[in-house]
Amino acid sequence: MDRHWLFMGRTRASNVVSNDAGGRGGLHPSSSSSTMNSQQRPTLYLAPSVNTTTVVTTTTTTTTYAPLQLPQLPTPSSPRDAKSYPLYHAHLPKSLRRFPLVFPGGSRATFRDGDIGEEEMQEEEEITSGSGWRQIKRDEDAESRQEVGLAEAIERYGRKRSYSAEHMMEGIEATRGISALTPPRKKAKAAPLPPISTATNPAAPPSPLPSPHGSPPPENVWPSAPPSGNSSPQPQAPFQPDLSLTTLLTLPSLLAHFSNLPPQLQSHVLLTFLRHSPLNVLRTLHSVLGPTLARDFLTLLPAELVSHVLSYLPFSDLARASRVSKAWRAIIDSDPVLWRDLLKSTKIWFGGQTENAFADAIFARRKRMSLPAIDALPLPHPYKILFQSRHLTRTRWVHNQTPKRITFPAHGRSVVTCLIFSHGRIISASDDHSIHVYSPHTGQLVRSLDGHEGGVWALAATKNTLVSGSTDRTVRIWDLSTGRCTHVFGGHTSTVRCLAIVKPEMIEVEENGIVTREKWPKRPLIVTGSRDHSLRVWALPRPGDDEYRCYGADDTEVDPSEEEVDDNPYHKLHLEGHDHAVRALAARGRTLVSGSYDCTVRIWDIITGDCKWVLVGHTQKVYSVVLDIHRNLACSGSMDGTVRVWDLNTGQCRHTLSGHTSLVGLLGLSASYLVSAAADSTLRVWDPESGELRHTLAAHNGAITCFQHDEFKVLSGSDGTLKMWDIRDGTQVRDLLTGIVGVWQIVFEGRWCVAASNRTDSTVLDVWDFGNEEGDEEWEGEPASGLYDEDSDDDDDEDADQVDEAMDQDIDVAPSDTEDIDLEDAGDEDEDEVRLFGYQGRIRDPAKSSAALSPQGSAPSQADRIARPFRFGAGSGRNVAGPSSSASRARTLPNNVDDTPTRPRIRTSGHRRR
Repeated sequence: MDRHWLFMGRTRASNVVSNDAGGRGGLHPSSSSSTMNSQQRPTLYLAPSVNTTTVVTTTTTTTTYAPLQLPQLPTPSSPRDAKSYPLYHAHLPKSLRRFPLVFPGGSRATFRDGDIGEEEMQEEEEITSGSGWRQIKRDEDAESRQEVGLAEAIERYGRKRSYSAEHMMEGIEATRGISALTPPRKKAKAAPLPPISTATNPAAPPSPLPSPHGSPPPENVWPSAPPSGNSSPQPQAPFQPDLSLTTLLTLPSLLAHFSNLPPQLQSHVLLTFLRHSPLNVLRTLHSVLGPTLARDFLTLLPAELVSHVLSYLPFSDLARASRVSKAWRAIIDSDPVLWRDLLKSTKIWFGGQTENAFADAIFARRKRMSLPAIDALPLPHPYKILFQSRHLTRTRWVHNQTPKRITFPAHGRSVVTCLIFSHGRIISASDDHSIHVYSPHTGQLVRSLDGHEGGVWALAATKNTLVSGSTDRTVRIWDLSTGRCTHVFGGHTSTVRCLAIVKPEMIEVEENGIVTREKWPKRPLIVTGSRDHSLRVWALPRPGDDEYRCYGADDTEVDPSEEEVDDNPYHKLHLEGHDHAVRALAARGRTLVSGSYDCTVRIWDIITGDCKWVLVGHTQKVYSVVLDIHRNLACSGSMDGTVRVWDLNTGQCRHTLSGHTSLVGLLGLSASYLVSAAADSTLRVWDPESGELRHTLAAHNGAITCFQHDEFKVLSGSDGTLKMWDIRDGTQVRDLLTGIVGVWQIVFEGRWCVAASNRTDSTVLDVWDFGNEEGDEEWEGEPASGLYDEDSDDDDDEDADQVDEAMDQDIDVAPSDTEDIDLEDAGDEDEDEVRLFGYQGRIRDPAKSSAALSPQGSAPSQADRIARPFRFGAGSGRNVAGPSSSASRARTLPNNVDDTPTRPRIRTSGHRRR
């Protein structure tokens, strides 16, 4: 028999009993195959019967049977409630939807529950052949594959064997569709199985036990399956039913009876069955019950309770929980309350202003990029990204002892005066007149921005726009994507020493005792401060705006300070009032703070040009200022060794911070800390609200030349070392650089840190990456200024025009040229700075400085170049030894010392117009 099946390519497990896929009985095979005709019933596929007759030759005949339809399960009177009947639509495991049955006598069948076609039971076998023979496919030999209905086969079998006294179907219970057989002649009858009734009887379930002997067979009301072929000459009984078939036939009545039992009795019956079930059956049931009865509490509880429950988990457990399922990830990632509380509990919540600014920037970026995409998972809340970024910032910088680092030369031997890290670009400026753009990944020079005719001492960037100020008295606007200089602004009559880009942001405005939130300025502005004692306000050109080049911008023989600013459509305000050079400025919203060598600090409204306060208290020159518009305070550092905290509402000095013994040349302000750096080789950490001294960072041996800080660390450069400090406890963490000549500039953001230093008469840039190769892609840096480039610059044109009109009408701009300017020797300022910062480089003589600017003058000495970076505010001429030292580029300037770019230039009465 087995050889015949192999030769004919039959599938042995070809007899299947199938349950209605509609799910009656509480079981549903799968969602993809569950839709079936309501009239379709479970089916029993019988294995072919094999009859072997041996005379002289052996003839084997295989008869296949049409599927045997089992009784249809009763349809529920009403749809099942998924909450009350969770297993009604449960998915059955494959082992319960298809399994074999073996009847007495060895006949086989397969029970099948689901809409699975007969073709899935047939497997294609490789056709084999030999010399003079080949395997016959099943469709090539119709005579050897006889398929008849089960009832017809039994009837024919009874007629063929009527002479026999042996009843081969002895003990078989008569069923619908199976004709009564002729009683045996030579052997007494055995008690047959009880009649099977498929009718629903709620009162009493049919018993599977045998009925008394001699029970009459029921009426043949169950039609047999139609035959699909001729019966074999000598058929044999296809199977001998047993208790398993009887149970399948009575299952509808059993199910109907069970459904009418009270719940307690249902539980008792099921528990009794389970107590008598072997372990493998219990395991199979558990595989169905476990997933079906499980409840996802995160998706069922209210959002407030979910946040409360998850708030007890540490960050590591939340990260693992977010990987349980897509639903959990969406709930955890998008919960702002959860991440806000986690930021607070881990002490990395800094008051709300910086957090809201970060969130606004992320939302603006997503809006610009049209995120999230359709059918995508919800994006995480910005607080979650912020927590991850701050957690990495706090841990990676301390624990990553071997960050990736590259070192490459920059600007020859010239001093790096400005350093910016913006949108994955390193932008450096030098006193060799050049501006370079580098890649932090490779150190490759991406662009060189050439155009200034003097040292570049001020830089600011936003997106693809760069603004620079120089000793050549001009302000230049650059397109970083192309490297072109698109605008040149003239008007200042001395070195442009400091500048800032003021971007629109929401601020609180008080008018008549009513505080409202408004966006100011309405469009981005540029504020520049100069040694000509004044400040100027310009509109930042938008991409695509008309280009403007001031008078003399492309003519080396003409001084751009003679530009008539009324011709410049981007010029808005000229702020005059200081009596000396403007050394530092800071601007946010409508507020501008400027510090000057006249020992005062001034507070301006950059929309109207009004000077709101003149802050008097410092006894010597002011070198640094910072601004916090949310707390309405400004801070200033002076040569008198003090730091003063000013109230912007009243103009009064809140605190005078004493402790430094020399010039306070640098200040930094974050949400929680005010840091001052001085020429006495120390840094001090203060509480900006109370004025309390938190820590004194003392490990350097020389004046602090550069530093930057955030809420976790301070990086400071001096005397050939770059040190990292823990700002919270004031301890030194490590030295990032040692054994070098000097550190010019330091800047960090997120995972990146960049330092410009001098080594053996050459300038280099060092770049550190504190992130890992994988897992730190979402490490978002927070800019030190707290300003983000993600918000749109496309402001309302009408509002911008109204502001422009207000700025033009509300102020009275005085002529920029005057004959009564109190001029001071430029060399004295440089000498003070060099002496106070303790550098032994030779102090340049003013006459030599002017000579260096003249084509006929001699080049500055090596000592001049070494001393130059430490002169905060030194308006140096170009370094002829640098890479851009072509004499043809030098602008012809007067040899009179009073007309050098380091001091105000007195205009003549006649102006040449553009």
